[in-house]
Amino acid sequence: MPKLYGRRKGKKLRAHHCALMAELLPRLAIDLAGAPIAPAALFGRPYRELHLEIGFGDGARLIQRAAENPDAAFIGCEPFVNGVAKALALIESRRIENVRLCAGDARELLPLLPDGSFDLVEILYPDPWPKRRQKKRRIVSDDFLDLLAAKMRPGATLRFASDDDDYCGWILARIARGRHFRWIAERPANWRVPWAGWVSTRYEAKARAEGRKSSYLTFIRR
Repeated sequence: MPKLYGRRKGKKLRAHHCALMAELLPRLAIDLAGAPIAPAALFGRPYRELHLEIGFGDGARLIQRAAENPDAAFIGCEPFVNGVAKALALIESRRIENVRLCAGDARELLPLLPDGSFDLVEILYPDPWPKRRQKKRRIVSDDFLDLLAAKMRPGATLRFASDDDDYCGWILARIARGRHFRWIAERPANWRVPWAGWVSTRYEAKARAEGRKSSYLTFIRR
């Protein structure tokens, strides 16, 4: 089992969030006990595409995209308890039915899914672990890209957003030496401009306020 670094919980949850974690999350949570997962069974209905968001933060982007694409299915992974609670509140208030949640590490979820499951995967502002001794903690590694590629169909899209230039270089180096993905950028605008329909995150707003620019990298599964 991969070791998960970083905080799992922040401030004490409000009463309503506690109730959602106790009542709504069990209906939406993906069981990571070890049994293979059939994505169609998770949603109980056909879907046009299956999307995965790794590290959904407070869930705002995940829920917005799910609301805009009701014929697609979405899986969101987030180990931070407070973020999961906030996502549940959005799901409840907007009556979202096409989202399922993994309240844990995506590296535990992926091996349980069939190969070729995903049409789109997004990794948004993962912890950069900037110190040299910390870089081994980064979720993007050669092994992780191998695993992720197996779970994406040929032609599927992988998106990565970060305000840490070193992390962007890190992932580009691993993409370049791997065989699964190709970077589709042709000009600077292809990685300096957010994707169409982009919903800015609170973390991104903080980064911009502090003068850090973001990069938006897009790769295609070969």
